[in-house]
Amino acid sequence: MAVEMSRQRFDELVTDALDLIPSEFAAAMNNVVVLVEARDEHDPTLLGLYHGIALTERTSAYGGELPDRIFIYREAILDICDTEEDVVEEVAITVVHEIAHHFGVDDDRLHELGWG
Repeated sequence: MAVEMSRQRFDELVTDALDLIPSEFAAAMNNVVVLVEARDEHDPTLLGLYHGIALTERTSAYGGELPDRIFIYREAILDICDTEEDVVEEVAITVVHEIAHHFGVDDDRLHELGWG
């Protein structure tokens, strides 16, 4: 059964998850924004999505680019959670997972590390 939660409360959980990122990683994040959306229009079950050029793939020619975007999909996450505690955990996992993509970590490695 899906959890009901206000947009404001969900946004607070995303902010809390961002606060879990170690300061050295947060400081290294460059030209990226985290956005909360209802759902991905192409895959409504997707929990999160990184769209951009990972730090490991940026060259000296990188410049003048729009920020990378990390999308956290509120309704998809709420759909798979039974309790608010589940939402807290899933938001944290999803935020860390998508930020890891910003640092160039692929899905296989994230699954090995338990952040899949």
